[in-house]
Amino acid sequence: MSKNDKIYKTSIGGQAVIEGVMMRGPETIATAVRKPDNEIIVDTQKIGKVRKSKFLKLPIIRGCVNFIDSMVIGVKSLMFSAKFFDVDDDGNQIEEEPGRFEKWLNEKLGSEKALNAVIYLSVVFSVCLSVGLFILLPAWLAGFIENFTDSHALYIATEGAVRIILFVLYLFLVSQMKDIKRVFMYHGAEHKTIHCYEHREELTVENVRKHTRLHPRCGTSFLLIVMVISIVIFFFIRFDNIFLRLLSRLVLIPVVAGISYEIIKFAGRHDNWFTKIISYPGMLFQYITTREPDDSQIEVSIASIKAVIPDEAGSDKW
Repeated sequence: MSKNDKIYKTSIGGQAVIEGVMMRGPETIATAVRKPDNEIIVDTQKIGKVRKSKFLKLPIIRGCVNFIDSMVIGVKSLMFSAKFFDVDDDGNQIEEEPGRFEKWLNEKLGSEKALNAVIYLSVVFSVCLSVGLFILLPAWLAGFIENFTDSHALYIATEGAVRIILFVLYLFLVSQMKDIKRVFMYHGAEHKTIHCYEHREELTVENVRKHTRLHPRCGTSFLLIVMVISIVIFFFIRFDNIFLRLLSRLVLIPVVAGISYEIIKFAGRHDNWFTKIISYPGMLFQYITTREPDDSQIEVSIASIKAVIPDEAGSDKW
């Protein structure tokens, strides 16, 4: 048996949150947070039957569903972690007066439904902002090159280059924020912990610490592959009208996301020269979006993954 055959490829994945880590397993979602008093608290919830539907697991479709589902779960986990840090200098919880919009939602829907409404509105806003910044804006900016050439290939190349430049610039600027640097440390802890679990080692701080903070199934790699795949697909779609061109970008987003997910899934299951080439650019970007964690952050990540490891061995295979 080769060395690579000994590595267990798990479907467990996660996300860094405020002073914590969210992990998602086949049956459970867990968010572990280190509170200001240094206590680690773990919130768990079972994955609903809808998410287990066979239709939603079909190739291409599962990529689109997972993308939106991950954003919803991510927002919920962020909101859970954030509530522990609305404290004053004495460590007392700060009770903020709800705004007019929150009051209106609470009156019309009730507190629980209002919270869900805020979560889904946040996801819609995030998706619209991302699509506008990384899909529509590059397509519009690249249109200026048509004043100098009629080459469709050059237009697509320019659009792709602008998209990647905006993405890199965004990551770089965000990475300079003090609070985000700590989030990126928890991101590194998440990757290290998953590596440790995949190597079938005991989940201890010492074992986790020795692993790399880069992982081929990271969301950063997924976003980069989305951009590359969009260049390929958009090359075959040509409209002279700018509005039809922008509309085609919107319509094809699910297709691009679905294909990109399948590529990430393939790269995560195999370890050869081809998958290494596919994964390499995304792994480089993870030097920006992850940082080496300290032991206390690793402890939080371990608490999170332990809460989602299934009882049935092998049921979390990637």
